[in-house]
Amino acid sequence: MIITLKDGSTKEYSEPKSIIEIAADISEGLARMACAGEVNGEVEDLRTVIDKDCNLSILTFNDEGGKAAFRHTTSHIMAQAIKRLYPETKLAIGPSIADGFYYDVDRETPLTSEDLEKIEAEMKKIVKEDLKLERFELPRAEAIAFMKEKEEPYKVELIEDLPEDAVISFYRQGEFTDLCAGPHLMSTKPVKAFKLTSLAGAYWRGSEKNKMLQRIYGTAFTKKAELEEYLHMIEEAKKRDHRKLGKELGLFMMSEDGPGFPFFLPKGMDLKNALMDYWREIHRKAGYVEISTPIILNRRLWETSGHWDHYKENMYTTVIDDEDYAIKPMNCPGGVLVYKSEPRSYRDLPLRLAEVGLVHRHEKSGQLHGLMRVRCFNQDDAHIFMTPEQIKDEIKGVANLIDQVYKLFGFKYHVELSTRPEDSMGSDEDWEVATEGLRGALDDLGLDYVVNEGDGAFYGPKIDFHLEDSIGRTWQCGTIQLDFQLPQRFELEYTGADGEKHRPIMIHRVVYGSVERFIGILIEHFAGAFPTWLAPVQVKVLPISDKYADYGKKVLDALHEAGIRAEMDTRSEKIGYKIREAQGQKIPYMLIAGAKEEEAGLVSVRSRFAGDEGQRSLEQFIADIKEEIASRVNRPVTVETKENK
Repeated sequence: MIITLKDGSTKEYSEPKSIIEIAADISEGLARMACAGEVNGEVEDLRTVIDKDCNLSILTFNDEGGKAAFRHTTSHIMAQAIKRLYPETKLAIGPSIADGFYYDVDRETPLTSEDLEKIEAEMKKIVKEDLKLERFELPRAEAIAFMKEKEEPYKVELIEDLPEDAVISFYRQGEFTDLCAGPHLMSTKPVKAFKLTSLAGAYWRGSEKNKMLQRIYGTAFTKKAELEEYLHMIEEAKKRDHRKLGKELGLFMMSEDGPGFPFFLPKGMDLKNALMDYWREIHRKAGYVEISTPIILNRRLWETSGHWDHYKENMYTTVIDDEDYAIKPMNCPGGVLVYKSEPRSYRDLPLRLAEVGLVHRHEKSGQLHGLMRVRCFNQDDAHIFMTPEQIKDEIKGVANLIDQVYKLFGFKYHVELSTRPEDSMGSDEDWEVATEGLRGALDDLGLDYVVNEGDGAFYGPKIDFHLEDSIGRTWQCGTIQLDFQLPQRFELEYTGADGEKHRPIMIHRVVYGSVERFIGILIEHFAGAFPTWLAPVQVKVLPISDKYADYGKKVLDALHEAGIRAEMDTRSEKIGYKIREAQGQKIPYMLIAGAKEEEAGLVSVRSRFAGDEGQRSLEQFIADIKEEIASRVNRPVTVETKENK
């Protein structure tokens, strides 16, 4: 058999070989680092025996599949430690996840943070024991009996849900055996850098009708330095939590009267409006026209669009005049109706319709998270209607617009191309043309991208932009979706140069994504210290005492007249206290007004970027800050101050 490796080289064997044996044949170093294998695109256990020609990649911790196997093994080590310390504990499931792993357990006495330290200590013993992980299989009936004997009711339930003829796999390490499909490491020895991070509640199998279990979260790395870097990032993320900063800075609030429905406060609206002013400015320059469509439309529309059949569980519905209606979860059908409202010619295309539309989606209460996961949000949609010949240029135009926006905020990003999902509509031919249109545009732009198989929208493939914030976390925000289906379902037309009727093609795209979520990301990205153009309060006027309040008011009025968002601290407090308060509010500039300033007609300038900037005429300060705001620069920090620590 011939094994084709990731670099294109081949290995030839006359008899079957396991993946770990092939890795060792390539190099002993690779075998030591191997976590799993990828055979013809499928992640497999290192113990998997290959007996025919295939493409093979040996996955290490640097690969997503390898990382998942490493952390999945760590979850088994944690489960073994729990069973050693607390034998009466019942185990549920323990998968790897994006940043680590978890295990759901059932105990009469809940675990505490002190217990986590004991579990970690026992896990270290298990790692030192270098226990080999052995995979074995049992027929379904024997597997059920095996788990009943071990008094693991949740495992029994999982097996009982499998087909009668299923062969069930298990992994054994020392005295501990767990129901598991794998893949796993060869032994416990490589798992040396790990941390149990938190405890939470989780319903068994995600259903509120089932028992609440205790979920133990953790993470694992191959090196201690990587673990420490991750834990530092987690601590930094806590400091930057947008829910905490949103409350401290007076940006938004949540109410028990509307879980998942955010309230924006005056300062939050200043921030939001600054974002939207920028959005409208760049869209006008890019040839978009803005529309607004209703938030409630009837069932017939949603049936035609396909949302009623494919998305109804996420939609809020109501009845008006004995007819079913839905609150829109997406803006696209409204944009389609605007296109269809009058005859269109090829000369009208591309038609770029932009809409910041309020949408509502039903999210489970346990999934709600500040501004990041809400039940209503403004989506900065645009729907572009075009001819087939315009596809590539329009996609490139959107990609360049998204690039412009993300660079302004200092975000790096990576791109994913998501292809046809199982639950989709439309012909194979349309999907092929749409997918290749997106792929061709990305290739023309020279953008690196990965293919995310089967993760497209139900009506078309998409390009997703995953931005990286200042502490290394990634967020999916921008997206470009190419759609042949809605124009067909709504029978959209344009008159071509040949005088005949043709079907337009449609792009769905967002830049911010959810405006609310993007604001949450910005709060955390900047730790609340926004660039001056975006800051809700750009200048704080600080009279040294009540005696200089009139001069402070004169300064404040001049700032307002110049269109600068400014406030004055009129409290009878010492100036040092006022400065510290303004610093805590992360305000870019403070103007101190006292005897010297009033006498000379100046202001003493203190900034978040450079500390004490000395005295300046008010006219000069206004000219300088207006230039900074207009250019939308993020002024760099040049001096370490209390304001920017």
